[in-house]
Amino acid sequence: MAVPPQLRALLHAVNELLRKRRYHAALAMLKGFRNGAVYGAKIRAPHALVMTFLFRSGSLQEKLRAILQATYTHSRNLACFVFTYKGLCALQAHVQGETYQVHSFLAAFIGGLLVFGENNNINSQINMYLLSRLLFALCRLGVEKGYIPEPRWDPFPLFTGLVWGLVLWLFEYHRPTLQPSLQSSMTYLYQDSNVWHDISDFLLYNKSLPSK
Repeated sequence: MAVPPQLRALLHAVNELLRKRRYHAALAMLKGFRNGAVYGAKIRAPHALVMTFLFRSGSLQEKLRAILQATYTHSRNLACFVFTYKGLCALQAHVQGETYQVHSFLAAFIGGLLVFGENNNINSQINMYLLSRLLFALCRLGVEKGYIPEPRWDPFPLFTGLVWGLVLWLFEYHRPTLQPSLQSSMTYLYQDSNVWHDISDFLLYNKSLPSK
């Protein structure tokens, strides 16, 4: 099907605008917003779907509403953060005439406060996810820069033992300190597996079905 001349002219004008370097910073903010929204939805939707149907009680409508709400919140927050971060980086570079490493930190620090500063389940999960990767990356950077001596043996097994030892200790004796989603997962694995009544809730179901 032939493209109408008006639409062809509009597409040509839009493409010409997108190629102009003078608008690159603003357009990068818009595309960053778009990418943040798409990525946030892709990451959160399957996670929310699985966790909601595994551990959340309520009607199907309530579960679907919870999935949509979690997906929307994650997608919106990530989109807003990317938009804010790229905008603040561009602003600092424009004011100072060139880019410095501190610009990235300051832009992300302000964006994090504004977008992810509210203490809720979605933001908490995102920040905890980043924290674990951040600690790994800082250790590797410390070794690269010579601030930390390179280990003579692989420390990963010891790290693994400490992580699992501490998290199970917290679960068993200080459970409220853990995130609700982690509590739910660990309750299913370590607490519900201590209880059964017959073959149905030993192999087929986690808990016995209610009597009719």
